Amino acid sequence: MPQATALPIIDTHQHLWDLSKFNLPWTAGAAIFNRNYVTRDYLAATAGLNVVKAIYMEVDVAADQKGAEATAIAAQCQRRDTPTVAAVISGFPASADFKAYISRFVGNPYIKGLRQVLHVPETGPGYCLQPAFVQGVQLLGELGLSFDLCLRPAELGDAVKLVDQCPGTRFILDHCGNADPYVVADPQSSETVDPANPMAHTRQQWLDDIQALAQRSNVVCKISGIIARVQPSWTPQDLAPTINHCLDSFGPDRVIFGGDWPVCTLGGSYAQWVNALKEVIAIRSEAEQGKLLHDNAVRVYSLAG
Repeated sequence: MPQATALPIIDTHQHLWDLSKFNLPWTAGAAIFNRNYVTRDYLAATAGLNVVKAIYMEVDVAADQKGAEATAIAAQCQRRDTPTVAAVISGFPASADFKAYISRFVGNPYIKGLRQVLHVPETGPGYCLQPAFVQGVQLLGELGLSFDLCLRPAELGDAVKLVDQCPGTRFILDHCGNADPYVVADPQSSETVDPANPMAHTRQQWLDDIQALAQRSNVVCKISGIIARVQPSWTPQDLAPTINHCLDSFGPDRVIFGGDWPVCTLGGSYAQWVNALKEVIAIRSEAEQGKLLHDNAVRVYSLAG
C-alpha cells in the first residue's frame, strides 16, 4: 500500500472523549472504546499524515451532558496545542426546548453544526420526518448551522425527504450513507436484506439514494466510516466502488474527508484508512484530491487560514 502523500488533510470527523469528564453510555458494551481517547492519542494516530486541522464530531454523551460537551469542545478549539479547530455538537431537533438549547451557541465561531445519530433503536424509520424534527432542522439552517445525516443505509430515502423540506439547511451525509462496501462492490449481491441486521441494505437502493441525495445541492458527502465495516482481509479495492460512486455522484466540490477515529480502528489504523483512500483516488487529478482532503472542508465549515 502506498504511503500518504504530502497533501494536507482536514479531518472533518474526529472523535475525542475523556470518561473521567463525560459519560458515554454506549461505550460500556464496547470494550475497545471503554477508555479515554484524547488529543495526544489522536496526534499519535495521525503522525506523519499531514493532518493539519480537525473538526470534532459529537460522541453521544449522556443527554444531560450535551450542553457541557459543546461548551468544553468550543473551549478546546481556542487552544494552540490541538489540531481541533471547530465542532459539530449533539442535540435533539425534535425536543421542545431545542430552540433554547441551540440558541446558546449561535455566534460561537467554533460551533459549525449539529448531529443526532438516527441509527439507534430509539429513532426508528421515519423518525426524522416528524414535523417537530423537520422544524428543528429548518431552524439550524436559519441559524447558519449544518446538520449531519447519520442513519441506517436502508433509510436514505427518508434523508432525501428531509432534505427536500429543509432547502435552507446544509446537510452533511456521514460515512457514505453508512454503506456496506461489500454489498456495493458486488453487482450480484442479493436484493433482499436480513431483517435482523439494522444496517443492512441492497446495492441498488443505496446507489439510487446516493444519487438522489447528490441531486440536492445543499448536501455534502463525507467520505468516512466505511473502513469500520471491513473484513480482516480487506484491500483498498474493496472500498473503491463505494468511494467512487460517492465522488462521481456528488462531484469534486461537495465531498469531504472524515477520519472517524477511533471508530475507524474497528477495521484498520488511521494511516491504513488514509493510505487506502489515497490509493483509490490516485486516478483523479491532484486538484480533486486536494478538494476532498482539504479545500472543500475550508469552504464548507468556513475555516480560517
